[in-house]
Amino acid sequence: MVTIQVSNLINFVAEVFSRSESSAEEARRIATYLTTANLTGHDSHGVIRVPLYVSWRKTGRVVPDQTVEVVVDTPSLAVVDGKFGYGQTVTPQAVRIGIEKCKKAGLAAIALRNAGHIGRVGDWAEMAAAEGLVSVHFVNAAGSLLVAPYGGVEKRLSTAPYCVGIPRKGQDPIVLDFATSVVAEGKVLVASRGGKKLPAGALVDADGTLNEDPAVLYGPHGAEGPRDHTKGTGAIRAFGEHKGSGLAFICELLGGALTGTGATSADRQFANGMLAIYVDPKVIDTSNFFDGEISRYVDFIRATKPISGVDAVLIPGDPEKKMRADRTSNGVPLPDDTWAAIVSTAREVGVSEVSIQRAVSSAVQ
Repeated sequence: MVTIQVSNLINFVAEVFSRSESSAEEARRIATYLTTANLTGHDSHGVIRVPLYVSWRKTGRVVPDQTVEVVVDTPSLAVVDGKFGYGQTVTPQAVRIGIEKCKKAGLAAIALRNAGHIGRVGDWAEMAAAEGLVSVHFVNAAGSLLVAPYGGVEKRLSTAPYCVGIPRKGQDPIVLDFATSVVAEGKVLVASRGGKKLPAGALVDADGTLNEDPAVLYGPHGAEGPRDHTKGTGAIRAFGEHKGSGLAFICELLGGALTGTGATSADRQFANGMLAIYVDPKVIDTSNFFDGEISRYVDFIRATKPISGVDAVLIPGDPEKKMRADRTSNGVPLPDDTWAAIVSTAREVGVSEVSIQRAVSSAVQ
């Protein structure tokens, strides 16, 4: 394991993307969002994605420095085409449109289509919450067949994230953000590169056997080489049996079919679609009841007597807050295989050995 200080990691990853045809501004934006995912403990959506993003850029599957196209524009709704730009560039543009419409109308919906990988969806809920808005996000990934629906063994769904953000006055927002699969695909990627092992039965093989070996999804693979989920014989499982599978199905229809990105299919280019709904509590909550009731109910939940082996009952966002504080102070831990793959990609795009050694010298073994 290698642990790298936050600022050094951002600088290093930004240089990788600046040498991969992104502007300096975009490169730093991507690096910051990826590192923030690591800070919150979502390593699956963090800097482990660097080699994949760069490979997508090389093959034209993602386009640097895109400006979104607003296809439909009404006072309370917009359809926004990301034109396969980096998700960290086109998604905040789409969210900003949603925020501005919501502040004028009290309610808004944005259908984002054809975005590159949008990363941790919680970032976009936090962006809306910072403006005092509630947001709900249905997301899919066209062309990313990864998950078997309940009762099946074949890939038919993306990991189809679902997210809700709720602002709180003077406090961090409440953010519920999860893949509708037992684990996100990035967690399988992390496990395949020497990181945290998958929970038992997270994957299902073609014969219906439950498994947790990443090779079930990727097929045989080396330590630093690419991962291709089309090479494996199995799939990730939907969480929560029929309930999680049903929610994933809805994310495909709303985040994929309704936005115009398309529900997941093997013959589609990778793209995230997101249907986001924004609500201004100030418009609904004329008696100023909402925030106080949130505080009361949060305290009520946290006062629950924990079961054996659990220190305390948490609310959504608590684990991320704790992890962010720890990693901001102590650095971001990366498995050796993950770091090696990032360094290999850096060399491929022409990052100098001086920069690589500077990043390595900042690492705490």
